[in-house]
Amino acid sequence: MKRICFFILVAVTFFACDQKQVFDSYREVGSSGWSQDSVFYFNFNITDTVSSHNLYINVRNQGNYANSNLWLFLNIDSPDGSRMADTVEFTLADPTGRWLGSGLGDLHDCRLVYRSNVFFPKSGEYSFSIRHGMRDEVLKGIRDIGVRVEKVK
Repeated sequence: MKRICFFILVAVTFFACDQKQVFDSYREVGSSGWSQDSVFYFNFNITDTVSSHNLYINVRNQGNYANSNLWLFLNIDSPDGSRMADTVEFTLADPTGRWLGSGLGDLHDCRLVYRSNVFFPKSGEYSFSIRHGMRDEVLKGIRDIGVRVEKVK
């Protein structure tokens, strides 16, 4: 009986692993808010230059976030020194004010598709930087910001 329980536990653990994930990390914004000059950096290694990848921006916001959207300035620096800069708007709430994504209590977690089917041409370390582009000098209500890179299977 112990062996059966052990094998079930190992099987559940094995299948619960996220095999598509290449990188997934969050940075805490802090209780004082997200200043416009505060930049969050995410460094990740790419070894597979053949497979396509999906890129996500992960946002954890509190219910007191005053906007339904979030403008971000994004930079991706590749191992060869080239940079791709982008400005994107993400919607965090529907027109009725209901937060998108999942949530429990006052905290809402939203995984937003940034780019789909991206090929990284060079292997090595990539750097992803994020800065908010909202009009408020200090943005209140955003708790964490994150980046996820996963292989398309």
